[in-house]
Amino acid sequence: MQNEVPPKKARQGRRGIPVLVVLVAALILSMIIWGGVEIYGIYLDKTQPVETEPSRDIPIE
Repeated sequence: MQNEVPPKKARQGRRGIPVLVVLVAALILSMIIWGGVEIYGIYLDKTQPVETEPSRDIPIE
């Protein structure tokens, strides 16, 4: 004896607009944050000169 379950009742949940909206919103938000970090990094790179001391490990000849 085998019970036949209709495909619509066997599904766990619906795919649909709500899942798509969440995924697209997360992608857009991550792109906005990434862009902000890139701009901030470029700003820091131009305003903060990096000075390091020469290495003393290699003899100068």
